[in-house]
Amino acid sequence: MSGSNRLSGLKARPKDTSVAEVRRVDEVGEARGFVDRSPRKKPGRKPSPRTHQLHPKVFPEVGEAIAAEAERLGITQGQLLEQMWELYRTRTET
Repeated sequence: MSGSNRLSGLKARPKDTSVAEVRRVDEVGEARGFVDRSPRKKPGRKPSPRTHQLHPKVFPEVGEAIAAEAERLGITQGQLLEQMWELYRTRTET
């Protein structure tokens, strides 16, 4: 690398940060195709409170029975498992 630094003569200066000046700079930038890069709200749906996933390995007939029962009750398989867990806990606590 060369010992010369072409930028060594540059000095930092405070910039005008008044509302009018910032607005003017934004308008000039947008007119030339520059867009606002400030952080945006995260796109998409908000995450569900039900975020833990289970991947149980069960015999096919058990999986089909669970799916059919959840369908019959009009709930998801996860909700059915939650109900089953609550019943299990209440019966094993005594």
